Amino acid sequence: MCDQNKDNQLICRILSGNQQAYGELYEKTIPYVYKTVHFLVEEKNDVDDLVQDIYFQVYQSLRKYDGKREFKPWLMGIAMKQIQSYRRKRWMRFRIAKKAEEYEHVAEIDFTNHVVDKMANEFLIHLVNELPFKLKQVVILRYLNDHSQEEVANILEIPVGTVKSRINAALNKLRSNEQGKKIFLEKVRNA
Repeated sequence: MCDQNKDNQLICRILSGNQQAYGELYEKTIPYVYKTVHFLVEEKNDVDDLVQDIYFQVYQSLRKYDGKREFKPWLMGIAMKQIQSYRRKRWMRFRIAKKAEEYEHVAEIDFTNHVVDKMANEFLIHLVNELPFKLKQVVILRYLNDHSQEEVANILEIPVGTVKSRINAALNKLRSNEQGKKIFLEKVRNA
C-alpha cells in the first residue's frame, strides 16, 4: 500500500504514528469534506461538529483502508455514513420535540437556513435544498464534488443504475419548477 501514490504514502506515515501526517491529510481534504457537509446538512451550526466526527471516524478507520482503491471516494463514504447517522439522530430529536409539542403545546422549532440564503446562487441552492435527501445527496456528490456516477455509487454503496435514476429524478424535479428552469438550462445542461 505504501508505494502506490501520495495518499497511500501519507496514510502509511499516519499509521506509523506520525501525527503531523494526519494534519497534512486533514489540510489536504478539509475543503472537500467541509463543502459537502455544508451543502448536505440543513442546520449549519452542526457542520463543524459533524466534520470533527468525520475526521475522528477517518482516523479510527484508516487501518481498514484498502490502498488499491482511491482515497477520496473512501473518505467520502465515511463522510456520507456520518451524515446519515447525524440525520437519524436529528430526526429522532425532531420526533421527540414534536411529541413534546403535542403534549405541552410548545413553540415551533425553527429550521430556517439564514446562512445558505446569503450565499451566491441563492435560488439554485434553495431549489437543491428542497429536494428529498436521497436526491440532494447524489446532486451534491455529482455536481458539486464532480464525482463520476460510479464513484457516487461506491460512496453511497448503491448500484450505478440507482445513482442514474436519482440524478434523473433530481434534475426533473429541479427543471419542473418554472422559476428554476431558466437557471438549470444554463447550469445543468452541460453537466
